[in-house]
Amino acid sequence: MKPSLLSLVVAVLMLSCADPGGGATAVAAASSSRGYYMGLTPFPYDISTVAAVEYVYEKIGADADLMAHHFDNGVPWDEALADGTFPAGVMDDWSFRRSRVPSGHMLYVAVTPISSMRDGLAPLWNESGDNQPLDGTVWEGRTFNHADVKSAYRNYCRRVIDYFSPDYVAVGVEVNLVKEKIPAQWGAYLELQQYLYADLKVRYPDLPVFVTLTAIDLVEGYSNADHAGQMEALAQIMDYTDYYAISLHPFFAEVPGGSLPADMFQRIFSLSDKPACITETSYPAETLTMTDYDPDVTIVGSDEAQREYVAMLLDEAERHNLLFVVNFLVRDYDVLWSDTLGAPENLLKAWRDTGFYDQDGRARPALDLWRSRLALPRR
Repeated sequence: MKPSLLSLVVAVLMLSCADPGGGATAVAAASSSRGYYMGLTPFPYDISTVAAVEYVYEKIGADADLMAHHFDNGVPWDEALADGTFPAGVMDDWSFRRSRVPSGHMLYVAVTPISSMRDGLAPLWNESGDNQPLDGTVWEGRTFNHADVKSAYRNYCRRVIDYFSPDYVAVGVEVNLVKEKIPAQWGAYLELQQYLYADLKVRYPDLPVFVTLTAIDLVEGYSNADHAGQMEALAQIMDYTDYYAISLHPFFAEVPGGSLPADMFQRIFSLSDKPACITETSYPAETLTMTDYDPDVTIVGSDEAQREYVAMLLDEAERHNLLFVVNFLVRDYDVLWSDTLGAPENLLKAWRDTGFYDQDGRARPALDLWRSRLALPRR
């Protein structure tokens, strides 16, 4: 029996060409400049060669003006609590990343105390590697507001900021999913964020400090999340985040067979009047089927659908005065999927074909559009 997939219902077969809110295309066409930075992450398509890893950094240098380092792979909890030397693997990774930030690029760094499935405390990143289980350690079962968790995560965030000197930092990723997936722990998470925000704003008063939220779960009718609960979480968290920072992967919407609503961005960004940004987004350029679910899950995408989504994304970034947008993937990770991630066909497959370059390194039509906007001077 294959496991059921409760929350993943593929909605978008083709991006609607409707003018969202009237005039978005005209806004872009008339613009001779842009107000937002354009970012990419160095998520690798292959880890078997140094050249493949370097390839992604080179593309970020050419195809973006913001680099996004997204750490969703654990926390060195023990070392952070002691405020001691971090594991060699952590520091080697940080050193490599810092050395590859292109001159002149803005830097956004995201860390999180929440597991990648948003259902508990983040795993360990220790001498054995990242994503190490908490089972059998002193961290197993500890709540987000445990005194040791608060102290360790505060120390970790300070260390990240001091090492990378980012222009923007997220200290929690997709935090509203705690309210949805483990609602009994939301109060403890909120206490952690309150504590952390107060500490970091005193220590780094000029640094934007924020958390990210999944947009699909905030808008009523776009997901099966409890809407009242999501609105409560949004209201409670906004006093402890400088930005309304959105994670947006619209092909996870819950209306089967639909197209992207023309008012999607308007509905998302009407929920807050704080400065806003899109910290990660993606759209598939190929169709794929995940057969490890019951029933099978098919995500329908194409080059043209991806290009149309990117056009809408950048038009709306201008319309809503976003600070930055980040397309998560540089290149499709078919190689990494085949060598490392491909069994079972889990949720990670969903993003495999969302790169601006396909698995063979061919630039997709969406990249031409992205580059045309990148070439505009920033206001």
